Amino acid sequence: MDLFERCINVTTGRNWEQEFSDYLSTERNYSEHTNINYLHDIHEFSLFMVEEAIKNFTDVKYMDVRLYLTRLRKQEFARTTVARKISSLRSFYAFLLREKVIDENPFASVTHAKKQLRLPKFFYSQEMEALFDVVYQNNEPLTLRDRALLELLYATGIRVSECAGILLPDIDQTYQAILIRGKGNKERYVPFGAFALDAVNDYTKDSREILMSHFGKDHQSLLINHYGDPLTARGIRYCLSRVIEKAALTRKIHPHMLRHTFATDLLNNGADMRTVQELLGHASLSSTQIYTHVTKEHLKETYMKHHPRA
Repeated sequence: MDLFERCINVTTGRNWEQEFSDYLSTERNYSEHTNINYLHDIHEFSLFMVEEAIKNFTDVKYMDVRLYLTRLRKQEFARTTVARKISSLRSFYAFLLREKVIDENPFASVTHAKKQLRLPKFFYSQEMEALFDVVYQNNEPLTLRDRALLELLYATGIRVSECAGILLPDIDQTYQAILIRGKGNKERYVPFGAFALDAVNDYTKDSREILMSHFGKDHQSLLINHYGDPLTARGIRYCLSRVIEKAALTRKIHPHMLRHTFATDLLNNGADMRTVQELLGHASLSSTQIYTHVTKEHLKETYMKHHPRA
């Protein structure tokens, strides 16, 4: 029996680690990666409990939580890391409260330093033009694939992981919309424009079909690699990084900026916040509101650059 199980099972006889893990997977629809991170944070807290001679999770008090928070800060973790660890433990204790194992959540009232507001970075119009120039240089099979990939990501604002999960039946060409499976297996339909439609059709006909036939592959994934196998999220990031490299853009950039660019361009051109939230698949409007700061910064920069008396 490991340290974590001893902390949980000594008095309860139940494996709260496993029950919480099942709760995250089945009721909250969290991914395996997120589930593992939650349990890792809880395990780290169990080590602290042993050092402080706290026998069980039910024995933890508010002052113990404050001491743990102080210890995390002394270890000079980033504020975002501390926030995530506290959030994991708050969720775990909320689960124990729901199961009537405890009477109050010792993490409920814990406050920590607010995360520094980091504005999303996006591509400027000249940079987007440079990226599109790369994927329209020729009609080779992999270039057609990269063209469809870039057009889709910019047209829809979907995450790279969501893009990797697109299947051929998910694309409704009549209504120009794609069924997207987002975080927590939540589904949403996202529209796309004529440029993306043409790029996808050219790719499926003159690239995907050829590669699939050549390697004898048979599957429904839209995006494929040079062997005809489904293109993974990691593979998509690699393809996009190559396109970015070929565009010879000078500043430090990453593929997720296409999602930021999608949202920023919509807001700059008059789209309302709720619509952008729905398109991005954000559960909360607060996640979308950060883009208003980006658009304000853009407006200010444009004003300062072009107004004669700025």
